[in-house]
Amino acid sequence: MSRRGLDFWYRLGRLLARILIPTFGRIEVVGRENVPPYGPLIIAPNHQSNADPGVLVYAISRPLWWMAKRELFSNPLNAYFMRAVHVHPIDRDGRDLEALAWAQETLAADRALVLFPQGTRSPGALTEGSDGATYIALRSGAPILPVAITGTERIRGVAKIAFHFQRLRVVIGEPFTLPVVEGRLEREVLHSLTDQVMERIAALLPPEYRGVYAGPKTGRTAS
Repeated sequence: MSRRGLDFWYRLGRLLARILIPTFGRIEVVGRENVPPYGPLIIAPNHQSNADPGVLVYAISRPLWWMAKRELFSNPLNAYFMRAVHVHPIDRDGRDLEALAWAQETLAADRALVLFPQGTRSPGALTEGSDGATYIALRSGAPILPVAITGTERIRGVAKIAFHFQRLRVVIGEPFTLPVVEGRLEREVLHSLTDQVMERIAALLPPEYRGVYAGPKTGRTAS
């Protein structure tokens, strides 16, 4: 499949998102000026529902690249369209070295890569972040753009994304970079940096959406 074919489907999807999302509901986007216009970028949103990718395509003008669970690529037709809109398969066991290499290559090509730090959907409130997005940020040195999405948790089912009839809000924070870690990356340090990423997202959300990052002592529980 040619790159031209891939770009056609992505551009079509973005056009439909920009037409349908504000037409069949309300959406407010705050902080568009915080999106760097070029260069490598990790976009780190909270994850409410399957509607989040479409909302992000609407809210962020840069082309976006994604990773999604490999099971979604089992059907050849699904695989074609997933790749056509810049989605790459990943194993969810946390040991997919090929997907990690793809993420680094994507960022090295000055693209914007969306990584949901929670790793899975959590409607209504933040859950503990996983370390995948933080690890990729440390390996690549790419800045992180925190994003808060509200309202999509009320959109039930993929078929209702375009005709959602909801009030949606996207708040885009300021980009930041993680500190350089010299030597071996200890698990406790990685966890701490992940909590910092999640706290940046939580700060953009209304208090009732902050979940485990709502109080002064936030983040993962001791294990």
